[in-house]
Amino acid sequence: MANICAICDKRPQSGNLVSNANNRVKRWVYPNVHVIRYRLKGQTGVFRDAVCTKCLKAGKSEKVILLIDLTFRDY
Repeated sequence: MANICAICDKRPQSGNLVSNANNRVKRWVYPNVHVIRYRLKGQTGVFRDAVCTKCLKAGKSEKVILLIDLTFRDY
């Protein structure tokens, strides 16, 4: 899975890990991305894709919860 947000297109960034001796080693910083079912503001369609937590907290999308009625199941 690519760590790319479907709403804001946030993706992994490369940077340097700097030690006390100023040695530099390449490293990757990944966004906090979760695969959820969501609905965009003002739209009726439901999508399932990777969304970063900043977009969820900012209210750019709305998390859709699937409700299942378990009373009629035969266990």
